[in-house]
This record gives sequence, C-alpha cells and structure tokens, in this order.
Amino acid sequence: MTVSDKKLQEAIDTLRDSGVRITPQRHAVLEYLLNAMVHPTADDIYKALEGKFPNMSVATIYNNLRVLREIGLVRELTYGDSSSRFDYNSSEHYHIICEECGKIEDFHYPTLDEVESLAEQVTGFEVSHHRMEIYGKCEDCQQVETQKH
Repeated sequence: MTVSDKKLQEAIDTLRDSGVRITPQRHAVLEYLLNAMVHPTADDIYKALEGKFPNMSVATIYNNLRVLREIGLVRELTYGDSSSRFDYNSSEHYHIICEECGKIEDFHYPTLDEVESLAEQVTGFEVSHHRMEIYGKCEDCQQVETQKH
C-alpha cells in the first residue's frame, strides 16, 4: 500500500467515523485532492473529474468540498482573489503565493509551533491556530520577466 493509498484509506475512515456517506464523487474529490501537487479551485476539480462523472455539476463539487472541509479533511484557502483553492489537510504547513500568476506552493517550517507557545505565554491567550502566508514571484514568472528585458 503506497503512502497515498494509506492516506486515502485514513480519510475514508474519518468520513465513515463522522457518519458521512462515501459517494463515488466524494471519493474521487478526496482522491484528487490527496494527489494534487497544486491547490486546485473547485472548477479545476470539476474539469479533472467531469470525464469520469459526466452528470456531476460544479455544485456537487462545492457541496463535497464543504462536507470535507467541515470534518477537517480539506482546507479552504482564500487569498484575496475571487476563487478559493483547496488543499488536503495533511500535516501543518504554510503557503507561498506568487503575486503574478497565483501559484501556491507548500512549505514546512515546524519551529513556528514555538511561536504559538510563546504567544500563549506572553498574552495568556489559549491559541487555537495560526496562519502564515508569504508572497513573492515564482521562478516561472521571474523567467518571463527576465525574457521581457
């Protein structure tokens, strides 16, 4: 069993434990997000799955994403543009976002957990979570700009 298969099985178990019905469409959305190297929009997911499910609507995708988000399997990323992007909620990670093309990449930085502990100690708050976004210009957009000059 590959790591991806194991994660998918764990996600299906989470759905089952939450009392959520595992429809073929829900299974496909979850599997797509698990294997996505990018952070797709609902439309991206719809386009990727419409061949397999010709009768499925974009609304079905949104409904499934909402259910998956509510039980904590999927994270909705909103970065000021008009369309949300979705990410399988595996380990804690952060996002770096290209201001030119909107590409989002994951990166891991475990020591930021220490910041939560420090924030609790200094303020007396009980921290529930934090969010960090880094913005810049991806390599592809940098190359395009270099070629223009």
